[in-house]
Amino acid sequence: MVIYWIAAYMIGNILTAWWIGKWKGVDLRKERSGNLGARNAGAVIGKSAFVLTFLGDAAKGAVVVAIGRYAGFEEWVVAIGGLSVICGHLFPLWLKGRGGKGIATFIGVSLSLTPFFFLVMFLAFALFFPILKSATLTMLFSYAAFFSALAFTGGWMDCWPLGLAVILILIKHQADIQESFQNRFSKQ
Repeated sequence: MVIYWIAAYMIGNILTAWWIGKWKGVDLRKERSGNLGARNAGAVIGKSAFVLTFLGDAAKGAVVVAIGRYAGFEEWVVAIGGLSVICGHLFPLWLKGRGGKGIATFIGVSLSLTPFFFLVMFLAFALFFPILKSATLTMLFSYAAFFSALAFTGGWMDCWPLGLAVILILIKHQADIQESFQNRFSKQ
């Protein structure tokens, strides 16, 4: 099981945005936000880079869950595998910890590990995005809905590692969240 977690972390180190940037001759670490994620790839390279990066990063989360399930690990072990792949994405060893911000990888993990709770998160996003008009702020409500559903149904016992993943993702998004709050609420 420890080998599974280490392998999950290493899979997380495969940063789709870095490879797409390399293919296009762009070092995304030196462009715009400097983030190796779908949003920055899309802003710098274009929509196709956003889509490919999002799908690639989500796929690695789903693959780690599939491997854990295929190996017959208990749900909490697979959830730690999900946390590990997200940590690999956020803090890749080979890029000195300068990875992405983890949303697409979290989506891949949560959709594969807990499809019902992912649906709750998605519906919360769909409900709040038209009101807030900010993906960053809407993400906060989505995560809150995800964990409220886990707590009310007892799913928290097996999926607690995803709570740690969300805390790390929110820390990585701290500047974005502050900027979004300022932009959204200073206009009113």
